Amino acid sequence: MKQLLPGLALLSLLGWLSFNSESAAPSGSPPAAAKTFRTLLAVSLRPEQEQEQEEGETARRRSLPLPTPLSPGRAGAGAGVERGAGPGSLPLYPGELVEQGVFWSRRADRSPPAGFSELHVKRWQHRARSSRLLRLERGCGRPSNRLATFMDGSRACVRYGINPDQVLGESLSFYLSRLLGIRNVPALALSRVNANGDQWLRVRHEVQAAPWADRPVVSLSEWLGNLSEVVSPASLRPGSRSLHPLARDLANVTEREARELAQWSDLILFDYLTANFDRLASNLLSLQWDSRVMERSTNNLHRTPRGALVFIDNEAGLVHGYRVLPMWERYHESLLKTLCIFRRDTARRLAELHRSRDTAGQLLALYMASEPLAPQLGFLSQEHAQMLQARTDRLHKHILQCKAKYGK
Repeated sequence: MKQLLPGLALLSLLGWLSFNSESAAPSGSPPAAAKTFRTLLAVSLRPEQEQEQEEGETARRRSLPLPTPLSPGRAGAGAGVERGAGPGSLPLYPGELVEQGVFWSRRADRSPPAGFSELHVKRWQHRARSSRLLRLERGCGRPSNRLATFMDGSRACVRYGINPDQVLGESLSFYLSRLLGIRNVPALALSRVNANGDQWLRVRHEVQAAPWADRPVVSLSEWLGNLSEVVSPASLRPGSRSLHPLARDLANVTEREARELAQWSDLILFDYLTANFDRLASNLLSLQWDSRVMERSTNNLHRTPRGALVFIDNEAGLVHGYRVLPMWERYHESLLKTLCIFRRDTARRLAELHRSRDTAGQLLALYMASEPLAPQLGFLSQEHAQMLQARTDRLHKHILQCKAKYGK
């Protein structure tokens, strides 16, 4: 107990700072202390019970009808996803949203409007590995990361991380997303930094000034402009509803909202599989000192003007996420339980990986075939490879349980 007291005191201090800095933070931005909190993510503490929802929210939930299975007809409450006028803004019948009980309908599950196709990824990787850098400046999150500008004006986030494990986690998370058919993670390529090499020569002074080891392997991830922040839908907030195939959960959902909710379902599965705590799970932990954190923008998640969600900064995935999993597992499980509607293709690929009993082997094959610097960066340990398979199996089992409950 004595060993936990310093950590508890520091977390309490951060909670106080978060409360007091909120009024000074820009609208829609997370409090400054919330970002500082992420430096403590490896502290193994069991959080106190989550705070109760406000009385007004509780009263609203009590007024909702009892859960009923989906049936044709309009329902009476929105899903909490950002709306707008124009095509796709009219509510759909609940029966138009879900097929076979637990899968998003083809109308709702169109490919994300700006998803990163295989052709796009290959072209971007080729350009990132062969183009010269024009500028290198601070940006892209951590102080050790940089924002790079290529000669053609395109940009990339150069992620050095705290240690090579975070670069590995970022890279393997990207290739796992491709293995699952999830196209919301920006294109990524590895690069060996060489201040005297052709690619890095024009920015050699910036390289030498950066807090980097000599000739490190870094990840270059596609930088996207004109992105907006994203708030989690009400159906995925603790103490609220859920994203199950029930009339109350899909009440008044439009086609545009359904397309975004389908991407949220992929995000929950993806973060569960990679044990990435630095997005939704960290928000759940923060509820103990900030009861409205889920109403603010979600960390490391953005939206393109065409409506695609972009899952950025996956450094916490797989390697580091698995290392500190005991602290975060309850939050990953809590998020998973809110979800019982899935993209059909994602569920199919998870089933295939479950049957193969070789998720790590397939990830390694894709990684080695696609990334020339993979041998220099390494791969998952045997223990983490087993954890990846166990979490794949857990997701497949969860989908089967939802089908048994709601399937037709």
